[in-house]
Amino acid sequence: MRKAVKTMNFIVAVDEEWNIGKDGALLQPIPDDLKQFRAKTINRVIVLGRKTLFTFPNKKPLAGRTNIILTRQMNFTVEGATVCNSFSDLFKLLTNYRDNDIFVIGGGEIYNELIPYCKIGYVTKIHKKYPADTRIMNLDMKENWKIVKQEGPYHYKNDIYYSYLEYHNYNVLPMPI
Repeated sequence: MRKAVKTMNFIVAVDEEWNIGKDGALLQPIPDDLKQFRAKTINRVIVLGRKTLFTFPNKKPLAGRTNIILTRQMNFTVEGATVCNSFSDLFKLLTNYRDNDIFVIGGGEIYNELIPYCKIGYVTKIHKKYPADTRIMNLDMKENWKIVKQEGPYHYKNDIYYSYLEYHNYNVLPMPI
């Protein structure tokens, strides 16, 4: 019997240039977007890098979720999370979870490596350009990624507008497990 293809999803906020952060911080925290992030990821599996973990309150894993941290630091441990030291180890570990329960949440290197294995991308597009040092691939330039749902634009404050976009990948790479 053939094993089912394993997929995952990702969730991210980007600016017009697909930038996601500067100096380890979000470009523009938007309270409603953070609420949506929580609603989509609560009771789910989140995959993130060590640097992203260090941006969380008290540098602790997010409560109410299964946190899987990717890092090259072989001796890294953190209470309340599982640590993987390679993408190969991550892919093997993810076979223990349901596809729709897995969310990649950052940072840039993790997104760019794992987005091709994702089926759905939940993208908050901030309709503005920000100074940034971290970006992800522009899904609008990828033939296999299509917007299937769009909500907004919504107004946050001053000149900040944003939309929720749901992208589907029509050529998901199978995880090498």
